[in-house]
Amino acid sequence: MTPAHSAPERIVVVGFGPVAARFVDELRPAAAAGVAEVTVIGDEEQPAYNRVLVADLGVGRTALASMRLADPDDLASHGIRAVLGTHVARIDRSRRLVHTAEGGPFPYDRLVLATGARAAIPNLTGLNPDPLHPVLPHGVTALRDLADAERLSAAVRGRKRIVVLGGGVLGLEAALAASEEGATVTVVHHGARPLGRQIDPGGGATLAAVLRAGGLRLAPNARATGIETDDDGAFRALLLEDGSAIDGDLLVLACGARPRRELAEGAGLGTDAGILVDHRLAALHTEHVFAIGDCAEVRCADATCEECARGDGPSGLIAPGWRQADWLAASFRSRLLGEPAPAPLPEERPGVILLKARGVNLALAGNVQREPWESVAWDADDGGRSPIDVSLWADPAHGRYVKMCTRKGVLEGFIALGMPRAAAELTLLFGSGAELPADRSVLLRLDGPESSLGAPGSSAGPESTLCRCAGVSRGTVQEAVLGGCSTVEEVSKSTRAGTGCGGCRDSVRELIEQHFAVAAA
Repeated sequence: MTPAHSAPERIVVVGFGPVAARFVDELRPAAAAGVAEVTVIGDEEQPAYNRVLVADLGVGRTALASMRLADPDDLASHGIRAVLGTHVARIDRSRRLVHTAEGGPFPYDRLVLATGARAAIPNLTGLNPDPLHPVLPHGVTALRDLADAERLSAAVRGRKRIVVLGGGVLGLEAALAASEEGATVTVVHHGARPLGRQIDPGGGATLAAVLRAGGLRLAPNARATGIETDDDGAFRALLLEDGSAIDGDLLVLACGARPRRELAEGAGLGTDAGILVDHRLAALHTEHVFAIGDCAEVRCADATCEECARGDGPSGLIAPGWRQADWLAASFRSRLLGEPAPAPLPEERPGVILLKARGVNLALAGNVQREPWESVAWDADDGGRSPIDVSLWADPAHGRYVKMCTRKGVLEGFIALGMPRAAAELTLLFGSGAELPADRSVLLRLDGPESSLGAPGSSAGPESTLCRCAGVSRGTVQEAVLGGCSTVEEVSKSTRAGTGCGGCRDSVRELIEQHFAVAAA
């Protein structure tokens, strides 16, 4: 039974990125029922779009229409107001008001901060180090918004020299895509190998060889100190600590992201890496303010909480943010509409890093630093648990590398490079916590010529997760295809599969092609 309310609850959402879009979308029933008055405020003139695909947009691999995650007119038809191109200046918690630079204020009963993260600007000579108001010279860009995509697009169209600073997934994917479209690309990164913090030496060396074979120039063990500009103030070269310089026409800063927490700090809320929230996603020591997504850091007030002790700040991944949005919206609907209360928000497992490009397929997760020939006897790091076993297969000449680190047969971490079917299976097994087959070579044979995706023993059944970001099963996608969806975009609109990192879009496309191949036969 729907609870009676004398007036609709005023819910204001600050930020209109992917996580906020998911949250307000899940609040449609409450808004349509008249028990919630929902307002979402975004800095950009554009409604929510998938920032993960900004590099793809910059190189012409996707269109803005395919990246959109919200339609203001559609939201308005359900009673949700979207306020675009509006900067929130401060929050008055005592009066429960949100003040903007353009006017307002917006009163609230519940405030949800979904401010996301901003690109990390390195402290280099020639760049403004202020992270809140960076002033980047012409020819220097990050990869966070549509303006960044346009700068990358202009460089790619002109086949310019592009320098990418950062060896993480975002930088590598942008570099590979730009190189494939004809630009000359150099990736500059700390350490001996790209993805140095996540990958092991063998996998990193194989990945570096694959990247070079894909046309990238790599500058490892390099520390940037500044930039050099021409007489017009435009970027000309990246200066390194050893005195050398790397010439280019565009510098892409792919140095990670930092949670946007300044609004919370100004409102007196607790912050660390992000905005501190408890397991209900409520800001500490307040009942009316919540935070979700890249800006939120789950760390409750209980000093003995083991889950919080294991946390290491916001993940920076879209899937955990969407799960938080779903859970918080369900919690609000429970109070407003009388729906069943959601189960406690589960602890997030380490995310799976996916790097996909033409000729490059990498899946990586967990701790993969243990080597197979190291002692697997009990040690201090195991805390009395069973030892870690390591299975390794390498074919560097062909860009293939698979490593499985298991404890009692369950994955603690894995690498799968150049083995797409093994990568898909290991991703499923890592997510489910299921035990690996005793004969690990079964997984390697998934990429053999005699294998098929429907091979016996594969966990890729209808109930298996196809899209990890949106939590969509393979069966749900198959039902959408049977129901008439004939393109990846139509499946995405129907099921949300493929609207996150995009790593599952090939799998979605494959299911569509399989269906129509059978229909044609």
